[in-house]
Formats: sequence, structure tokens, C-alpha cells
Amino acid sequence: MKYFLAIIGGGPAGYTAAEKASKAGKEVVLFEQNAVGGTCLNVGCIPTKSLLYGAKQYYNATHAQKYGVTAEHVAFDFAAMQKRKTIVVRKLVAGIKQRLNNGHSTLVSGFAKIVSRTDETVTIQCGEQTYEAENLLICTGSTNFVPPIPGIQNNPAVWDSTDALAATELPQSIIIVGGGVIGMEFATLYHELGVPVTVIEAMPTILPNLDQEVVQVLLDKYRKAGINILTSTKVEAINGGQVTANGTVYEAERILVSVGRRANLQGLEALNDLELNRGAIIVDEFMKTNLPNVYAAGDVTGKVMLAHVAARQAEVMVGRLLKQIPLQRIAYNAIPSVVYTNPEIATVGLTEQQVRDFYTEMEGEAGLAKAGGVETFYEVRKLPMTFSGRFMAENEGETGLCKMIIDAKKQTILGVHCIGNPCSEFIAAASFAVRNGYTLAELQQVVFPHPTVSEILHEMI
Repeated sequence: MKYFLAIIGGGPAGYTAAEKASKAGKEVVLFEQNAVGGTCLNVGCIPTKSLLYGAKQYYNATHAQKYGVTAEHVAFDFAAMQKRKTIVVRKLVAGIKQRLNNGHSTLVSGFAKIVSRTDETVTIQCGEQTYEAENLLICTGSTNFVPPIPGIQNNPAVWDSTDALAATELPQSIIIVGGGVIGMEFATLYHELGVPVTVIEAMPTILPNLDQEVVQVLLDKYRKAGINILTSTKVEAINGGQVTANGTVYEAERILVSVGRRANLQGLEALNDLELNRGAIIVDEFMKTNLPNVYAAGDVTGKVMLAHVAARQAEVMVGRLLKQIPLQRIAYNAIPSVVYTNPEIATVGLTEQQVRDFYTEMEGEAGLAKAGGVETFYEVRKLPMTFSGRFMAENEGETGLCKMIIDAKKQTILGVHCIGNPCSEFIAAASFAVRNGYTLAELQQVVFPHPTVSEILHEMI
């Protein structure tokens, strides 16, 4: 049997593409060597958020006095949290398998590798079997990057994020190398469960890709709460549970290394003419590679390593493959991103620094001087989240921040950046505004329900 589409990798990109193509009546074969759902569902987003929610419940119970509630003898059971996490993951994996059970999808468990490719046929081997397909979608995802730090290899004290999620007991203390999204979410988890945490970040700030005014709110709170956050600090060596950074030795029971991920290209060696950029597969706006019948989506493209981006890339790719009109494209400028710290950070669109860099490059020093400075090209509006009545009611002692970046001439919304619970639940509204080029006047016509924290977007106008 020759399939219409072969997909290697059953993460958000892979299972989304399989479901969409098979629902259109196309025969699809999906290869996954581990569990369907990929990194996000099995050893990433979902298990992390399950544990974080348990930690938040404990944290809220031990800080309930400010709401007039007294709770005595509050305790947590980390093993029970882990058990619940596993149940949540299993249910979601089963749900994905059920969605693919539509008569046109074949799920094959095992490591798949490309045997050969022509413009008409891609041949794939998995175990002892070979499979042929007209088209190939590569969704092989990414793996944890292991930096070349002396002492990091074969060190039982060193964890990656997968190790941390599998642990049945909390460490007595932990050093987290890397202050990005993964590092700061784990810092939140361990801190709220009472584990002493040190974060070491080589960059001048944690979460360097986010708007730094928003990040500063989190940084100030976490340092005040007792998390030891070291920035502009480079790890030089690791020896057992000791980390040497900027000449100083720090020690903990465990060291969690979370300094990024790299595209996984295993099994693709036969595609020796596949074009790459810095170890990731180059694709066009429809996820097409330089090979006529080969596509790629998700982390392996190196674009934006987020599950919802992978799923959207898969939708666009299948729409192109099926020649669906109108052909859809991805608005990368309107991809929402969330950091599940406490408080949450949610962001979409351009940061203030990105806007400044853009106009500086476009106008040059002479142009900026003539215009009266880079600030004349954009406008910033800021409000504490306490302008929302519901935020005040539910976030005692918190201030938060909502920041909006606006094109000064067109009055269109370029970016929205928030810190405060639960901003993750309304950042999609800001994504609509950025995606569709809403002006302030157009956003003003949108009615937000009262009382909700989302009203802060309306208050900004």
C-alpha cells in the first residue's frame, strides 16, 4: 500500500497533520517511537503544568490568611502529585489515539528512518517493515541541548527536564542552569514546594526574549521571595553537585540544566540534500522544504518551539498539500507565548526593544534625529493589573503589569505584554488584535465581560 502522507513524529505537529489529512479521506501513516503526543504532552508542557498546579494549590493554602482563610497542618504529597500527572498524561494520550481512529490513519510504533526518496515516492523503514508514501512530513521535534561544560556528562547529580519530571522525590536543594522559560517554571515549582533554588543565567537577564519591563516584575518578586537568581553568570565547570560560575562555587543536591533545545534529525540521514540552517530544517511559508514532496513542521524547523505553533504549522502544511482555498499562512508576529510562573507572564507581538531596534535599523541615526528620536515612532501604554476589579479581588498583594506597544502613526497594536494571574487565559484576545492589525479605536468597540481580568485590555484604551 502506498500512503498519501507519511509523518515521522507524533507530537502536536504530527498528530494534527494526521487527523486533518485523514479526515479529508487521505491515507496516512504516522510513526512515533515513544508515546503519541510528543515532548509537550509526555515530558513537557502538560506534566509540568500538572505539577505546577499542585504546587500552586499548596502555595495558596499556605498563604490563605490574606483572604481571611486559616488552614492548619497543610501538607503535600509529591508522589501523589506525580501520580496525578501520569494519569492526566495517559488520558490525553488516549484521547489523541481516539481522534486518529477514523479509518484512514495508521499508527506505527517504533523508530522510523528514511531509506530513499524520489519526487514520486518516499520509502521509510520502521523495524522490519518498509512503507511508501507520496509525501513526507518530518515532525521529529527537538531534544534537550547539553552544553559543553566540563563535568556535565555522566554526572548523576545533573538532570535535564525529563529527569526532573520523572523524579519521585523532591531534591533537598537545586541549582537550575538556564533562566529561560523551562528554567523559570521549574524554579517556580521547586520554590513553592519549599526547595531552596538557585538560578544561574549567562545572559544579563532571565527570560531574555520577553519584554524586560514585564520580566523585571517577576525578577523582583522572586528575589524578594528568596530565589537566588544570578544573571550575567557563566557556568565554567560542574563537579558532582558543585557548580563553578564566575569563579564562585555553588552547591546543591541536584543540578537541572535547561539551556535550550535542538532540532532532532535522527533517521533523516538519507535526505542528504535536505537544506538546513543552524541544524534546523529550512521551510517556506507552507512548511515545504527544498525537496518537492518533503515537508517539515514543529521544533525541527527551528522557528518557534511551541506546541501551538507546531499544530498551526501542520494545519497550514496539510491545507497546502490538499490544495485548499484559500491557502492559509502563519502570522508569526501574532504567536502568543506564556510562562507559567506565579504570577504568569503572557505576551504576543513585538516587545518595546524589538520596536526600537526595528526603527533604528530602518531610519538610521540621521533619520531618528530628524524625527525627534525613536520614541516618536511608537507609543507605550502601561497599567498595573489592579485596574481590573477581579484582579484586585483574587490577587491580594499583587500589582502586576499590562503593557501595550502601539504604532504612533497608524495607531495599530504591535504587542501586548502582561504579568499577573490569569493573563494566560486572555492573551488570545490580544493575539486577535495583533493578528488583524486592530487600531485602538477598533479594540475599543470590543465588549469585555465584567468583572474579568481581561478588562485590563479595554482599560488600556
